[in-house]
Amino acid sequence: MKVGIVILNYNDLENTKDIIERIKNYQNINYIVVVDNASKDNSYEALKKYNSQSIKVLQSRENKGYGAGNNIGLRYLEENNLVDIAIISNPDVLVKEKVIDEIIKDFKNTKISFLAPIIKERGYEIKGYKLPNYLSEFLSNINYFNRYSKKFITYPDNYYQNKLTKVEVLHGCFFACRLKDFQKINYFDEKTFLYYEENILGKKAKKANLELYVDKDISVEHNLSVSVDKSLNKIKKYKILKNSQLYYEKEYNHLNIILLLGLRLMYYISLGILYLTWWI
Repeated sequence: MKVGIVILNYNDLENTKDIIERIKNYQNINYIVVVDNASKDNSYEALKKYNSQSIKVLQSRENKGYGAGNNIGLRYLEENNLVDIAIISNPDVLVKEKVIDEIIKDFKNTKISFLAPIIKERGYEIKGYKLPNYLSEFLSNINYFNRYSKKFITYPDNYYQNKLTKVEVLHGCFFACRLKDFQKINYFDEKTFLYYEENILGKKAKKANLELYVDKDISVEHNLSVSVDKSLNKIKKYKILKNSQLYYEKEYNHLNIILLLGLRLMYYISLGILYLTWWI
């Protein structure tokens, strides 16, 4: 099985260079595709020096978001028939070569379509999620109560009894897929700029009868939202998050107008409170 990794860069040159330097000599990664998502810090000029037989640096003419940027790399791998397994990785992820070995073994020994290791992030271990229901989405739009919404989408620890455990949603910072299966669902939905890509992927995969798994015996480290925090302040991130939520609930859960209005009402209230606390 040939393996390719797609790394999306946006104004995060140092982290992107670091991950390339760390993985470029991994024997189990056949191809690295770096997509510069219209960075404003001259990242592309620095990164294109890595172009080689096994590394391709591409540039998006405009930043259309996480999904659209990663799709550029995925489609490059597909169109050139380069790999069987594609890995999506944030630049701020630390992955060891032996983790890639285990991922390859998992795909060889099963028919799973999508796979992620445990994500170690700020002292927590993320092992996958359930798709959110309306109550969890509603609570997520209420200041101070949004922390409780995660209880509805988190599996209990005893759920992960086996090496491979089926889940509904994978963390988007690092996961692997059979490229042909990702192709079946037309890769990422490009109508969200940021956030909810994982939920949409989970929904699309479920509809297509494609399964998502977590391997609890392997892990990667994630230095959370380094590139996002550099580019967006707290309020902008919150607005983008909730616009993606609205799109997801409308297009994938087909919520009626009353339920959508309930979500948006709580969003505007929470946004107002956020503005007040921001300026105080």
